Amino acid sequence: MHCYENVVSYLSCGMLLAGLFHLINHRKAQASYGRHMKLSSTARTVPARVAWFLQEMPALLMPLLLMQLSHQYSTMGRALLLKTFCLHYFQRTFVYSPLTRGQPFPLGVMAAAGFFCSLNGFLQGHYLLHCAQFDEEWSAGYCYIIGLLVFYTGMVINIHSDYILRNLRKPNAIVYRIPAGGLFEYVSGANYFGELVEWFGFALATWSLPALSYAAFSLCFIGPRAFYHHRFYKEHFKEYPKFRKALIPFIF
Repeated sequence: MHCYENVVSYLSCGMLLAGLFHLINHRKAQASYGRHMKLSSTARTVPARVAWFLQEMPALLMPLLLMQLSHQYSTMGRALLLKTFCLHYFQRTFVYSPLTRGQPFPLGVMAAAGFFCSLNGFLQGHYLLHCAQFDEEWSAGYCYIIGLLVFYTGMVINIHSDYILRNLRKPNAIVYRIPAGGLFEYVSGANYFGELVEWFGFALATWSLPALSYAAFSLCFIGPRAFYHHRFYKEHFKEYPKFRKALIPFIF
């Protein structure tokens, strides 16, 4: 399989534009799930654990499938980046999904997320396997090393924050409480902040348009959602800490 640079560029630019469109129209385009869900009486839903499993799985399967079909999976730098990407989605598919205690998902939201994960898994996997140029010198460079350290720092933040949120309420309970501990002492969306740190670290490590596009898309999608979470807490809890920001500590 060859590197189709035009396809990679078009998909990356399309992801950037989709993220910007969502950011501009976030009030209308906000994904309706969780606490922001507005369901009609005829809307079809999927249990949260099943929905998260099915929508995250394609982002793991696509790179794994491409690895099996590829004959260029060689350098250590390339291998580590691919495994890093897959590790995130392995955790989301096989750890986060079975443990989540969220509300049922609208079927349409799950399908859209699954389609995006399929596309992104293909884009990142194809680029790293067939387009990226990683030699031993690049693997020892500052961008590569710092980027991976940033990624794994973000992953720890994300997992720890999910653990805090998961233990705020009992199974099947729909009672929201003020999260505390970890980065929740500084931001309402600590789990989102951790995920953003992951993907911008990954973009730094790969120094690629596809990874940067995904990081920017994540910011455009997660940023408004963190804002709405922050507003929700402030509206429902009079004692909510006033110094706490929405997404980025001390800034926003």
